[in-house]
Amino acid sequence: MSAHTNLYYLHTTLCVRNLEASRSFYGELLGLQEITERPLSFPGLWYDLGNAQLHLILDPGFHAPIASSDAWGRSPHLALSVPDLSAIQQRIMHRGITYQASASGRAALFVRDPDGNTIELSQRSSEALT
Repeated sequence: MSAHTNLYYLHTTLCVRNLEASRSFYGELLGLQEITERPLSFPGLWYDLGNAQLHLILDPGFHAPIASSDAWGRSPHLALSVPDLSAIQQRIMHRGITYQASASGRAALFVRDPDGNTIELSQRSSEALT
């Protein structure tokens, strides 16, 4: 008997305190494409992740869960594959945003959005481009 299920990834939701700061981070810095037609009635931002979506929901009292370890990858996080990690790293440094390189030696780094949500950015492998 197969353990395969017919489950498909749809979206990830993160809470944020400031929609404009989030739009600057996710839209301008990371270059995600905003979805302008949203079917829900509460404030938020939706982004296209190709085969899924990122939903940012406004919650003025939100505080991101951050692990007690200084290894950012041990915090709850969203991992995104990017085509040019060095270009995004340059934009992150230009904005003065603190980040941490992956301790694994992979071409990856961790950054926190304006609300403290941890985001992992990994260099897309050449195999993923074919």
